[in-house]
Amino acid sequence: MLIATRLTLTLSTVNRHNNPLLRRYSSSLFRPKQFSKSRPCPLWSSSFSFCLDAIHKPTSPTPFAPSHSHAHSSSFSVAASSRDDVVQGNPLLQEFEFPPFDAVQPKHVRPAIRTLLTQLDRELEELERNVEPSWPKLVEPLEKIVDSLVVVWGIVNHLKSVKDTSELRSAIEDVQAEKVKFQLKLGQSKPIYNAFKAIRESPDWQTLSEARKRIVESQLKDAVLNGVALEDDKREQFNKIEQELEKLSQKFEENVLDATKKFEKLITDKKEIEGLPATALGLAAQIAVSKGHENATADNGPWVITLDAPSFIAVMQHARNRSLREEVYRAYLTRASTGDLDNTKIIEQILKLRMEKAKLLNYNNYAEISMATKMATVDKAEELLEKLRKASWDAAVQDMEDLKKFSKNQGALEADHLKHWDITFWSERLRESKYDINEEELRPYFSLPKVMDGLFNLAKTLFGIEIEPADGLAPVWNTDVRFFRVNDSSGNPIAYFYFDPYSRPSEKKGGAWMGEVVARSRVLSRDGTSARLPIAQMVCNQTPPVGNKPSLMTFREVETVFHEFGHALQHMLTKQDEGLVAGIRGIEWDAVELPSQFMENWCYHRETLMGIAKHFETGESLPEDIKFASLDLELHTKYVPGGPESIYDVDRRVSERTQVIPPLPEDRFLCSFMHIFAGGYAAGYYSYKWAEVLSADAFSAFEDAGLENSEAVKETGHRFRETVLALGGGKAPLEVFVEFRGREPTPDALLRHNGLLSVAAS
Repeated sequence: MLIATRLTLTLSTVNRHNNPLLRRYSSSLFRPKQFSKSRPCPLWSSSFSFCLDAIHKPTSPTPFAPSHSHAHSSSFSVAASSRDDVVQGNPLLQEFEFPPFDAVQPKHVRPAIRTLLTQLDRELEELERNVEPSWPKLVEPLEKIVDSLVVVWGIVNHLKSVKDTSELRSAIEDVQAEKVKFQLKLGQSKPIYNAFKAIRESPDWQTLSEARKRIVESQLKDAVLNGVALEDDKREQFNKIEQELEKLSQKFEENVLDATKKFEKLITDKKEIEGLPATALGLAAQIAVSKGHENATADNGPWVITLDAPSFIAVMQHARNRSLREEVYRAYLTRASTGDLDNTKIIEQILKLRMEKAKLLNYNNYAEISMATKMATVDKAEELLEKLRKASWDAAVQDMEDLKKFSKNQGALEADHLKHWDITFWSERLRESKYDINEEELRPYFSLPKVMDGLFNLAKTLFGIEIEPADGLAPVWNTDVRFFRVNDSSGNPIAYFYFDPYSRPSEKKGGAWMGEVVARSRVLSRDGTSARLPIAQMVCNQTPPVGNKPSLMTFREVETVFHEFGHALQHMLTKQDEGLVAGIRGIEWDAVELPSQFMENWCYHRETLMGIAKHFETGESLPEDIKFASLDLELHTKYVPGGPESIYDVDRRVSERTQVIPPLPEDRFLCSFMHIFAGGYAAGYYSYKWAEVLSADAFSAFEDAGLENSEAVKETGHRFRETVLALGGGKAPLEVFVEFRGREPTPDALLRHNGLLSVAAS
């Protein structure tokens, strides 16, 4: 299986003579990091809370076998004072130890949310009447109110992401405005704001812990950004904008999901999908069966191609049929850009409302609002992106020329005019030719159980934790979902997490993310002494099992799992007891990707990397990331809604300096750019590159210590756990980094890992 040996993944149980990686490559150390990156994940903060009893260890099924048992309910009560006919029988309003994911239905949403909001409104009014500038009389009751709302809304919102139905959408839409109204009332509470100001101005301020100071300062800043200082008429306008933005973001996301589901291409002639590997054919036949073609087989078809990632990527990488690649690529690029699902007007309206919001709060543009809660400024973010763009541009151009030359030598008629749908296909052929390795050969060595074993062993080596299956302990929303317990070195539970690995295009949105289920909290302790334990959920969209085989993963999918697990580690291994800054809470958004990108480094097995280091994606991945970040900032700083430039004009203008191949005239990628129009990354997509500087520099601490020195690596891993993973939002991220690294970060390691250091220096 995959295990961590000297903190590089090795294939210990695989016959080395039959392993194409170990047979062909024997170089010593993995670097530079040139493997194509997975699409960055949205880090959802749909946190909610409940309490944990002491839990006995269950009998665990085989890893990654479906689990059908469910946990008993017990100990958390939502709306305990509202015991009436509405509450009885509604799983969202019952006592439970773990969220009743298996029992919640759309019919429960409206009564549960409205009952809860009524109760919380009373609690907020009571807090405002009795508030005092002290922790017990202000922060603790405030945390409980917030927790009570997000516990129920978090369940509902999560189910919409992984088990979407029209009935659930309708229920959420009906109560969403009421939920936003309460959030605005809470965020604009002047008694609460004034109490926090009094704490900040009191003579006792200097005696507060650093974490508590961060909470106070964050609450004051957030209140201003929520409109607490606005006059009545302006506050009313602000609130209307917030309500409309919430609706528009929801609709944007739904349109992308529906447009992705809408495309299906039925293929009956095997010649049309020549080149697709056995795993892709098996998946296409499996999809066909689900669409009513009950006799479909991998060998004889029929086959159905979709825009879901495992299907789409397989076509772009392997289909020799150029017209099929073009059709699928164009369909993907124009998702949610026509007809009833067209997001164009929604984007324009979102950008217009964000600008109006910025003006109301006396900011020049929305990007300045975004940066108010981040490490960077607009200028610093643009400076970093430009430095990376310059360092990578010439290499990307050269890689494109190499690709054209290679495809021409292979007799490709399109060699002199490669299009977007050709790049991935010919890059894959170049890698196969140059390194005698293809991604399909890797799949058998990346079965999901082996990957998770390797990941868990790595976590044990680095951070001294044990991860064990706990299936059956908690209800789940799908039989494929796994539940795990995280124990410390003494065997005591310190956290839990769900893992939902597979693509389900009919009901689950695309991408990958880590969701906060429950944060560590002293205030919400069950026994009054030990803090409540954190719980996370990791959601991916990787290739599902085909037939009786386990999920056989691409390297991109392996990297994605490591990435999400990095987020989960920061959430789960926190030692911060102040719930409002525990785990990922309270961390500046452009630093929150540090642990996730840091963990990606560990999945680069040295021999694997030697096979793909130089030309895997023709060097295009770095400029592409820069393009997305630059476009995001441009739209939120210089774009004028209703002005002479359309959003697509801005896209093309940014692309001219960030993409080697100009975009297609009909390119409508913006219509599915959920990170900035339906996620938390508006004017913040640069965060991936900003945090990558931090993560690369953090990983270089292990390189400096010596990756072959197990004791030094363990010592460095312990230091990383005690700083980056433990301190949460209770300390400024720059200070946390300096505490770990001994100095401020530099981009040198990132440039070196991408083979660009000498270019940048010159």
